[in-house]
Amino acid sequence: MSAESTWKLSAHAPRPVIEAALLAHELVADWDAELVIAGRELAEDRPGDWVLEAWYPRKPGPEVIAAIERLFAGGAPPLAIEELPPADWVTLSQHTTPPIRAGRFHVHTPDFPPDPGLIDLVIPAAQAFGTGHHHTTAGCLEMLGHIRASGLIARRIADIGTGTGLLAFAARALWPTAQLTLTDIDPVCAGVVAANAEMNAVPLGPGPGAALMIVADGMADPLIALRAPFDLLIANILAGPLVEMAEDFGKAVRPGGSLLLAGLLAGAQEDAVCRAMRRAGFRPVARLQRGDWAILWLRRRRAARPA
Repeated sequence: MSAESTWKLSAHAPRPVIEAALLAHELVADWDAELVIAGRELAEDRPGDWVLEAWYPRKPGPEVIAAIERLFAGGAPPLAIEELPPADWVTLSQHTTPPIRAGRFHVHTPDFPPDPGLIDLVIPAAQAFGTGHHHTTAGCLEMLGHIRASGLIARRIADIGTGTGLLAFAARALWPTAQLTLTDIDPVCAGVVAANAEMNAVPLGPGPGAALMIVADGMADPLIALRAPFDLLIANILAGPLVEMAEDFGKAVRPGGSLLLAGLLAGAQEDAVCRAMRRAGFRPVARLQRGDWAILWLRRRRAARPA
């Protein structure tokens, strides 16, 4: 966005409502790239009170307002709309989005310095989801460290619903020679991933240590099947699609391979996902809970030995 008048839309709601809206945003295939959204807590002493904020380079019309309201499955909270004075709000967001530490990883915007004691990853703040600040993304980063410490050898890794590419880049840092397959239903993500790959010195392409981006609806692309079976498949999306794709994951992950899942709420959603994964041949290995969100590590069962 240029240094011109910008309009801001704000919706206040409890944290789970805002986090669910941010996750729903990731599934919108035709999202307006000029409409930048983010979610945050209002204050440290009010961790349950959150706000979803959206910035638009001109006065938002009914279509923009409706796009934001559709992110709230149970009905949108009231939207406050205000015109902001001229400023480069994307640049300002880089300065006000703090770095995070998640396990072995330090994730920050380009305006913050690296932490030499951690694995450093740079993701611009304008890419609201997939920057590491959501519990599901940070939990996946932490779980990746546990998976690596277990001794898993990963030569082929898939990141389904990659968004910014952050989790795939993190996996590459742990398994530097792995062949990376990144997919997302949103074609805008292809450009985002390419830019972020360059920023994090990740080569693009089909070979070892490189990332290949595929625009696909879930697993529905023949190139994904050609690059399978995967030693590690990551899917930080939503509970419904995870259940729907369980059988596809069972076919795509090699026997003994690992599956890292997030985007599901602890409780009923987690139970439904676990049932689907068991039917697809996976067994649970470890679990993290961050806020109301569960992060699951599962392993595909090996074929039974003949008698």
